Amino acid sequence: MILIDKPYVSDFLIETIKKNNFQIVDTESAKSLINDESLNWISEKEAVQQLKENSKTKLYTNSENTISWVEKKLGFTSIPKKINLFKNKIKFRELLKDIFPNYFFKGVKFENLDSISTKDLHFPLIIKPAVGFFSLGVHKIDEPHEWNEIVTKLKAEFTQIQSLFPKEVVDTTYFIIEECIEGAEYAIDCYYNNEGEPVILNSMLHVFSSGKDVSDRVYTSSKNSIETTIKNVEKLLKIIGKKANLINFPMHIEVRITTEGIVIPIEVNPLRFGGLCTTGDLSWFAYGFNSYEYFLNNKKPNWEEILKSKKDKLYSIVLLNNNSGYLPSEIESFNYELVLKDFENPLSLRKFDFNEYPIFGILFTETSVGNEDELSKILTSNLIKYLTIK
Repeated sequence: MILIDKPYVSDFLIETIKKNNFQIVDTESAKSLINDESLNWISEKEAVQQLKENSKTKLYTNSENTISWVEKKLGFTSIPKKINLFKNKIKFRELLKDIFPNYFFKGVKFENLDSISTKDLHFPLIIKPAVGFFSLGVHKIDEPHEWNEIVTKLKAEFTQIQSLFPKEVVDTTYFIIEECIEGAEYAIDCYYNNEGEPVILNSMLHVFSSGKDVSDRVYTSSKNSIETTIKNVEKLLKIIGKKANLINFPMHIEVRITTEGIVIPIEVNPLRFGGLCTTGDLSWFAYGFNSYEYFLNNKKPNWEEILKSKKDKLYSIVLLNNNSGYLPSEIESFNYELVLKDFENPLSLRKFDFNEYPIFGILFTETSVGNEDELSKILTSNLIKYLTIK
């Protein structure tokens, strides 16, 4: 069963639903995004009844905007509680406190940020909304003297952040302050099967332009990213699964792996893979299998076989976020064709309304090992070369 909601659903996911005749819940939001009566639509009442009759019914959502529907309609299940456990980063840290007893984190109300003494904090640190999405409101603070400047920035961002997504997706009431974990960051799509065993569907290195960078510009999946993470991340996922009693549950988890090989979770995004149909679609472009089908059909990738022909290729998601310094109202257009010319093998380009969301689009690419320069350039670009200013 699939729940669809704004802001975006990809043609690939729609085609997957159609090809497999997967059930899709007939909500107003889903119908506003998908105009295809041939899909296997079921009413909201039917969806609720199915979950009442079979608690193991699989549910996948493309967007965290569906959380409100789940909380209102599925309160008789454990799903809302599990969503809240993962979406609320403070609760998630508390869940794993016995596993990482020395990890520093602190929850604080937004209005109390000014009154915090930096003497009580561990630097460098990360501050972000306790319930968040898309790196909105995320800042790295290296030294105590930077604290007041960042808090001032957060206040300026406050109104914009609140207006972009529902409170269930981004809630700026509470912020979490936590220590900055050194090490490579990875984003992983996975699910727990009908026996509660974790299945990894993709692993992407989150590439940063600098130590201060917390943006989502480039994620790269490769033979190396899969082989580097899969065994140790599976161990962590088993711990999380047992603590939260997860069965038939998809999620997107972000972790850091220290130089000692310790896997420390950053956050978990429940009931979905990467936002905006990104990482879930990438597994098809990169490795030839469909993550949505694998979850709903309880299948597991044969990574040893899949990776045999992938040693010389990198598969990336490039988020074309508006870091130009220009307001949407100042921008006439974005040159998507010019972007495509800057990459060796573009696989798919999705265009977004930059007046409504803070991104121009999402690009999927294949890059040959040795040609990583094209990724480095877009990683540090302010994208002004692609803009026509009014």
